[in-house]
Amino acid sequence: MTTEENGPLVPARLRELPSRLLGQASTHAQRLVTEGLSGADARKWHYAALVALEESGPASQATLSARTGIHRSDLVAVINELAARDMVERTPDPEDRRRNVITLTPSGRRQLRTLEQILAAAQDELLAPLSGQEREQLVHLLGRVVDHHAYGDPVMGSDGR
Repeated sequence: MTTEENGPLVPARLRELPSRLLGQASTHAQRLVTEGLSGADARKWHYAALVALEESGPASQATLSARTGIHRSDLVAVINELAARDMVERTPDPEDRRRNVITLTPSGRRQLRTLEQILAAAQDELLAPLSGQEREQLVHLLGRVVDHHAYGDPVMGSDGR
């Protein structure tokens, strides 16, 4: 965040407004990620699809949409791009020939490793002023905020988690 965005000339109530700070951090994070991935001719949705396939295995397009949060109509374009680059394979589902199963290829696994390195560098740049413990705490707290708004207020354990 630059001095102009949150410096002493900005009213204190704006500098301390969590929603404003999250928005500014999000804008910066998206820029870092987009720039990094574009250097590998990739987009964040490519990464999401590849990592979901690696973690959970082959999936129908509908299942992959649910795993990644990518709308089904947008996911078709993502799969088309990845298939054209031999990173995923689309084959008819033997149980339902109207449905396709998407599978990660060896080339897709290699690309995923590259994208993970790029994203790790972007995270390091974004969180440079924070210690390792502060980074873990920030991720935990942001996860709680996101989960609360996505899934409702989860039951908190005795350890505050």
